[in-house]
Amino acid sequence: MKQSVLLIFLILGVIGNIFAASDTLQVLQTSDFKVNGKGSNAAWKKTPWVPLQNLSSEIAPYSSQFKILYSAKGIYVLMEGEDNKITTNYKKDFDDLYKGDVFEVFFHPNPKEPLYFEYEINALNKELVLLVPNFNKKFFGWIPWHYDGEKKVEKAVSITNEKGKMKKWSAEMFFPYTLFNPLENTPPQQNTYWRANFYRLDYDHEKMAKSAWMPVKGTFHEFEKFGYLKFN
Repeated sequence: MKQSVLLIFLILGVIGNIFAASDTLQVLQTSDFKVNGKGSNAAWKKTPWVPLQNLSSEIAPYSSQFKILYSAKGIYVLMEGEDNKITTNYKKDFDDLYKGDVFEVFFHPNPKEPLYFEYEINALNKELVLLVPNFNKKFFGWIPWHYDGEKKVEKAVSITNEKGKMKKWSAEMFFPYTLFNPLENTPPQQNTYWRANFYRLDYDHEKMAKSAWMPVKGTFHEFEKFGYLKFN
C-alpha cells in the first residue's frame, strides 16, 4: 500500500515538473550566420522545433512552429507554417501587417516593467517593429528612431511550393542587441531569463485564425501569460 502511494506521488511529481517546465524554453548559443529565410544553416539543427498552439478552434488550423538561438551579437528566430495561399494586402514596412497573414515575435526582457518589444513579418518580407508600453492594459506601439545600420533586423522569407501549389512559408530573423536599447536585462547573459511569446495570424478562411506558443485569451499583448526564455 505504501509503495503504491509512493509510486502515485512520484508519477504526480514527474507530471507536475513537466507542466511546470513547459512554459520555459532553453535557448542555445550559436556563432553568427546569415539568414536566408529557409533555415538552412547547420546551426538550426542543434535546437528542436517548438509548435504553436491553435487558438481558433472553429477554424481548421495550419500547423506552425518556431526555433530560436542566440549569439554574442543578437537573437535568431526561425518560424514556419503550412499555408495554401498568401492572404495580405500590406506591401510596405510598418503597415498594419497584423490585418493579413503574419508571424509575430514578442520579447519582454525585464518582466518587472510593462515594456516589451514586438516584431511582425509577413510573407512579402515586410516588417513592423515596435516598442510597446503597456500600462493597465492600455498599450500603444512606438516605432524605432534611426532604424538602420547595426540596429536593423536582418530578415528573409521563403515560400515552398509543390506541384504548383503553395505548401508553407517561413521567416528567418536576426535581432541585434543594439535594437533593444534601452530595455533592461539586455543583452542576455548565460542563465538570463526573458519572457516572450510567438504568434501567427492567418486569414485564408476569411476569419482571423490565431496560433501562439503560450496561449492567450484576448489580445497578443497579455504579457503576464508569456512564456520564459532561458539563455544557456
